[in-house]
Amino acid sequence: MNGLQIVNIHRSFGEISALAGITFDVVLGEIVAVLGPSGCGKSTLLAVIAGLEVPDRGEMLWDGKTLTEIPTYRRGFGLMFQDFALFPHKNVFQNVAFGLQMVKMTEPEIKKRVGETLQLVGLPGFEKRDVNTLSGGEGQRVALARSLAPYPRLLMLDEPLGSLDRNLRERLVLDLKSILQMSDQTALYVTHDQEEAFAIADRVVVMNAGQVEQFDIPERIYRQPASIFVARFLGLTNLIQGNVRQHGDTRIVDTAIGEWPFDGDYTGEVTVLIRPDTVHLNADSQCQLSGIMSELSFRGATCRIIINVNGVPFTFELPSNMDLPREGENIQLCFDPEEAIQLFPKSN
Repeated sequence: MNGLQIVNIHRSFGEISALAGITFDVVLGEIVAVLGPSGCGKSTLLAVIAGLEVPDRGEMLWDGKTLTEIPTYRRGFGLMFQDFALFPHKNVFQNVAFGLQMVKMTEPEIKKRVGETLQLVGLPGFEKRDVNTLSGGEGQRVALARSLAPYPRLLMLDEPLGSLDRNLRERLVLDLKSILQMSDQTALYVTHDQEEAFAIADRVVVMNAGQVEQFDIPERIYRQPASIFVARFLGLTNLIQGNVRQHGDTRIVDTAIGEWPFDGDYTGEVTVLIRPDTVHLNADSQCQLSGIMSELSFRGATCRIIINVNGVPFTFELPSNMDLPREGENIQLCFDPEEAIQLFPKSN
């Protein structure tokens, strides 16, 4: 296939296994996000792909050809880091031109390419600016221009927005996706922020303890997490133990807070996930949850509520324009089990 293939990569440091059988691919022109908590192996994976670390075993290929024996400088990959690493003694033009000078471009070619990349990242005319006078967002764009200028086969971005404040990150992540798409840039984007990953990526690798928990498009990862770990990491914490039994022609899942019909192949002990964004207030349904409103927080278009059901707290999201009970009052919610419930086997 065309692009990057990572096949069963392992990397240990003494007794610590940083990568334990990582397998996924990045096709040409695609943006793949590597998502996971701190310590899951994201940065080690990036270092292995860049050639800064040597895997203990496994294979890395580009366009079907092995990368294992190819040194970092010959892989044609670009790296962009969280702190941007701009040269403070060079102006914007000199920063962006640095990689082009390393590959021996002529001065006219360098001038043309620097102008093209600054235009691409929305900073035309910034060539003579002192990088020490740039805002955080401008610095991020200059660092991106410098990474894109040498036409990397693969651009790897390691928490590139991590040092920016939340509002700026939310604005820039969409700009960054647009820039990568306009340049048809194949990219690997490392982050611990699920919203960032979902907003920018075509597909997402979710990592945990050096392994791939799930690799899929963002919509399916959110709607169908492959494991309890993925569900919890995405903030889907409405989890309760249950048991699936056959009742005539219907399967029923029993829990400490209710029983509901379920259309699936599970039997026996399971963990039940109730999605937080699929409940309704006072609607007509046989599947209901009744409890005490213990917390309500306004989030703009939505309200996040926590209700206590038989001693178990559950978090849900409802439109903020609804007439909700006050904290300490009773509340009754209902849901469609086919939409709201996902089961995980006990071993998961």
